[in-house]
Amino acid sequence: MSFDQLSSRVKEVPFFRPSITQAEIDEVVACLRSGWLTTGPRVKQFEQGFAQAVGAKHAVAVNSCTAALHLAVEALGLRAGQVVLVPTLTFAATAEVVRYLGGLPLLVDCDPRTLNLDLNDAAKKMRMLRQGKTPLDPRARVVGIIPVHVAGFMMDMDQVSQFAAEHGLWVVEDAAHAFPAAYRPHSRAPWRRAGEGTAAVTCFSFYANKTITTGEGGMAVTDNPQLAQRMRQMSLHGLSQDAWNRYRAAGNWDYQILAPGYKYNLTDVAAALGIHQLARAEYLRQKRAEWAARYLEKLGFLDALELPGDDPNRLHAWHLFVIRLRLERWTIDRNIFLGCLRAGGVHASVHWRPLHLHPYYQQSFGWAPESCPVATEIWPRLISLPLFPDMRASEHDLVVSQVQTLAKKYASLRQAA
Repeated sequence: MSFDQLSSRVKEVPFFRPSITQAEIDEVVACLRSGWLTTGPRVKQFEQGFAQAVGAKHAVAVNSCTAALHLAVEALGLRAGQVVLVPTLTFAATAEVVRYLGGLPLLVDCDPRTLNLDLNDAAKKMRMLRQGKTPLDPRARVVGIIPVHVAGFMMDMDQVSQFAAEHGLWVVEDAAHAFPAAYRPHSRAPWRRAGEGTAAVTCFSFYANKTITTGEGGMAVTDNPQLAQRMRQMSLHGLSQDAWNRYRAAGNWDYQILAPGYKYNLTDVAAALGIHQLARAEYLRQKRAEWAARYLEKLGFLDALELPGDDPNRLHAWHLFVIRLRLERWTIDRNIFLGCLRAGGVHASVHWRPLHLHPYYQQSFGWAPESCPVATEIWPRLISLPLFPDMRASEHDLVVSQVQTLAKKYASLRQAA
């Protein structure tokens, strides 16, 4: 099919489109008619179902993954002046929650293959910190590490746990991209899901473009009852009991402020979406995987691109499909490439500008491009193509056709081996 024929069928491809069925709509309507809109029975049902889905003992539903991360590091006792290892290639929230409590993010470079945190560089950065060769105070103590599963491809959390044990660190797992996802160290090992005892606390996102959505929302899961209790308490102003317990028929109006907490609770309206999204989670993951496989098939011959790898020891969530331009083979840069895609109706994105290249971290801490050279080199080449469960074949074909057309026009092409 020619590009002109494709264009006549579909004019625009969004970066994402949430997959919402009548079941979600009916549940939201039932919630609205129930008269109980804030945290209540639907949140409890969602928490219980999600804990079971990831193999965790406790789940605390909150209004964002950022909130979950914040509650996690607070519950683990992060203090001002303490240091946490954070990947530079991540969204703002991963490091911001450390700053909320006065902690110091020690930025770690990415693995050039997976884009996930590089444990070798983490060890190097810890040595450099002690030697006074990082922007941070060499006397500061490193207390934790927050790995991120970029695009839904899990790190080997056994390796992370071993690294953390060797250095006396707690682990908070940023699994915003990684539900449902799993890994195994080798082909004979059992699968472990993100959140299945993989960290002290694992945090998930249900933002509108995530693998399941509540519009805005997140979840913190843990096997530690003390951490769960602290996170739940701090998620609603540090009160001794939540609103549902105070106002339902068998409840008591009274409460006590036990700590200066936050306003992070999830609503029943949002949980009404989550309950049915959770039931469809594996189906939605499989649809993403099908579209990702189609991208790999249709774009695999373009050696001016690097495509994401797969691994038989990973159950990939495929939250993102991230390609890399081999810029030495292109006569245009990434930003012009993105502009051309948008002009053709394809809304792609970039994940992310590394933290050490943002003004805040450069001006406040002295991070520089050479601090994390792999991420510095990779990020100008990154593009996330549209990927969502309810893509139409015509939409997928338009994305592929646009990329192929740009490659033919602006790249020197050789048949990939």
